[in-house]
Amino acid sequence: MLYNLFLIVAIIIIILVLLQSGKSDGASSAIIGGSGFDTNIFVKTKERGSERVMTILTFIFVILFIVLAILNN
Repeated sequence: MLYNLFLIVAIIIIILVLLQSGKSDGASSAIIGGSGFDTNIFVKTKERGSERVMTILTFIFVILFIVLAILNN
């Protein structure tokens, strides 16, 4: 039972991460030079609306995943 819940949470995390939009141009454009000297992959951006909800849901499911991983042993 606990193992099945563990697998379901893992699948939900994968889906949530894939649905999130990219926060920057990516590491490759930072290395190559992308859009000039202002490219910074560590820049903080404000999330709004659905992006914020997706981030919060991902965080909650990751915490649940860690708890289930500890309990599964």
